[in-house]
Amino acid sequence: MYRTKNCGQLRIENVGQEHKLAGWIHRVRKMGGIAFIELRDRYGVTQLRVDENSSQQLREEIEKLGREFVVSVRGIVEERSSKNSKIATGDIELKLLSINVLNKSVIPPFTIEEESDGGEELRAKFRYLDLRRPPLKRAIELRHKISSEVRKFLDQKGFLEIETPSLIKSTPEGARDFVVPSRVNPGEFYALPQSPQTFKQLLMVAGFDRYFQIVRCFRDEDLRADRQPEFTQIDCELSFVEREDVLQLFEGMMRYLFKEVLSVEIDGEFPRISYREAMSRFGSDKPDLRFGMEIEALKEGGEEGESIDLLSGRNFPPFDSAPFVGAIAVPQSAHYSRRELDQLTEWLKRAEKSVKGLIYIKVEEQIKSSIDKFYSCEELLKIVEKLKGSQGDLILILAGDREETLQALGRLRIEMASRLGLRDPSNYKPLWVYDFPLLEWDSETSRFYAKHHPFTAPKEEDFDKLKSNDRGVLSSILANAYDFVLNGSEIGGGSIRIDSSAIQNRMFEILGHSQEEIDEKFGFILNAFRYGAPPHGGIAFGLDRLCALFGGDDTIRDYIAFPKNNSGRDVMLDAPSVLDDKQLEELSLMKILPPKQ
Repeated sequence: MYRTKNCGQLRIENVGQEHKLAGWIHRVRKMGGIAFIELRDRYGVTQLRVDENSSQQLREEIEKLGREFVVSVRGIVEERSSKNSKIATGDIELKLLSINVLNKSVIPPFTIEEESDGGEELRAKFRYLDLRRPPLKRAIELRHKISSEVRKFLDQKGFLEIETPSLIKSTPEGARDFVVPSRVNPGEFYALPQSPQTFKQLLMVAGFDRYFQIVRCFRDEDLRADRQPEFTQIDCELSFVEREDVLQLFEGMMRYLFKEVLSVEIDGEFPRISYREAMSRFGSDKPDLRFGMEIEALKEGGEEGESIDLLSGRNFPPFDSAPFVGAIAVPQSAHYSRRELDQLTEWLKRAEKSVKGLIYIKVEEQIKSSIDKFYSCEELLKIVEKLKGSQGDLILILAGDREETLQALGRLRIEMASRLGLRDPSNYKPLWVYDFPLLEWDSETSRFYAKHHPFTAPKEEDFDKLKSNDRGVLSSILANAYDFVLNGSEIGGGSIRIDSSAIQNRMFEILGHSQEEIDEKFGFILNAFRYGAPPHGGIAFGLDRLCALFGGDDTIRDYIAFPKNNSGRDVMLDAPSVLDDKQLEELSLMKILPPKQ
């Protein structure tokens, strides 16, 4: 037996007992004739002691120990004379009787500590060592806890966990597919699933009215800082439900997770706002509600003849020519210097290509502004009042196309909140966003794309609009879709689905697919709908992002055991890699030579 207890178990009540522990040598400290050894495993750290009364053989063995040696030890539990309140085992230590080196270690390339001295790329290359560090251990344990509690909650609600295939047919749903060549079917390919979307709908047709799966998904997208080519979803689908049923159930699940995982109670119902309201107030369809700084329109053409215009007619071309002008009030930031404002402007121009310039008003004893040559103090004060600005605030104003300007103000809002420390990771502000556009028109390709995915149903009152071929009519259709947003991140997204073969076929037509392509790519689900599809809907939560937010981190990588880097590479395995000629021949694939340097 290598151990009778783990390195986080022994307490003061174990004093006098003999026990065995096993783990890794974390640190050896020698003080005269006494040596203290910190032994670490997944569960914690226990201090071991060797002193003058220990055998000569044991003292000689201690001299040979190095960092990260794997050992099994035997000793007597004693009370520590100098206790350590920072660790759970800090009241005791183990007086060593014997030690057995199970495996030696070379010197690690970085320190296995709370804060390591290794860079990100180095730690990724030796990920199995990085995972020994306490922050990553806690992250993986948190992921396990969330997954476990999700399963517990959904099981109590009557859901069945059902696995769906990982080798499927390539269908044009959004992102590019990862494809897998079939050796036994030369020239043909499987695709890895971007999501189990069609399978979970087929399960509804099959009568399994409550399905879930914690499932791996794959999307061959251009990577961003915090996106992985493979990720994990908590995927759920239900039959005989409307939007309200789905929102109530999964708001309950999130409350349950907050309580069971974080011991946090969320007061009141989660706010619900429409996509249009989210964009107008926050410049984002995933608004962060932990702070104010809401966008106010200073110039905007309104619906039904209503409009706002506090700015035109003062011979200031950027405002006179712009269809939209919006602003935010940044609290207690009037101290920003001209240089700092210029740097902020350059940052915003790099982040948002549509931005041409940034206008400011400093709310001080005397109003100062970059446009005070064009606007009187009284006129500037009206703008300040519109934004409910206070003494010491900084008003930041952008002008241009409505959507582009709102998006830029949304990014600026987040940046200023980060600088002011207003995005406390322990302050949780969840909400639902709904009534998204069903379709997005792309001017470059001159076609519509699905805002969510092509299986999303329109709102019931907009079904008849699907019959139209008018771009304006089609653009006005609202989706019966909803997103769960937490602290400025989209954590979950779902919709009520199309359950009619005819309507689904029409949706594919609007998205530019020929009837031949529809039959080839989606004939299986259209045919299934002809056999009595129930009304159904669902939602999928991003497990990686949920774990990171629950852990108070900005990055998802620590919550994935073996993640890829920003280029989609696994630097530990050095993947992806080149296949040899024999493998390529077996798969009926041609060898592609790398481009000449």
